[in-house]
Amino acid sequence: MSALPKDAALILIDVQMAFLEWERAGLRRNNPQAVGNIARLLGAFRDGGMTVIHIRHASTEPDSALRPERSGYQPIDQARERDGEAVLVKNVNSSFIGTDLEKRLREGGHRTLVIAGITTNHCVETTTRMAGNLGFDARLVADACYTFDRVGLDGKVRSAEAIHDMTLTNLNGEFASIVTTDAIVAAVAETIAA
Repeated sequence: MSALPKDAALILIDVQMAFLEWERAGLRRNNPQAVGNIARLLGAFRDGGMTVIHIRHASTEPDSALRPERSGYQPIDQARERDGEAVLVKNVNSSFIGTDLEKRLREGGHRTLVIAGITTNHCVETTTRMAGNLGFDARLVADACYTFDRVGLDGKVRSAEAIHDMTLTNLNGEFASIVTTDAIVAAVAETIAA
């Protein structure tokens, strides 16, 4: 991968404590290195003086761990925002609905989006699909997002790995380029050096 445009934006979706709480409660996930990779992406973009936008989910469901008054709403420490970094709050799966994300991106000239976060097959997928549909050059970082095992309609457990892989397969090409943390970090370094 060559250098990223200097105006590329990192979009971090729902990197919130609820998902660590789910894991501690026994839910199994894939990509154990994902949060560390999110932190690496964040560090690279910050070092390059590039735009970072944090998305936070504020659930309206009564029992959700992602309700704003609950501990699960808080960001995971490794992805906590810094002063000057935008935090947009959404109530649905897409980061573009009910926020000014699209307006911010267009006004800032951010055509290339690097997307990472939790969970792959929900808010990350929905946001990535919309980014592609809206004409952005979306780059979804495969090893900087994750999901959990789920029970299918037939009652069989589908592994987090299988769900993650199928989501990436569905998004690849039509909605986004699927990339790795290493590739993005290297591309940002190239951008900084240019």
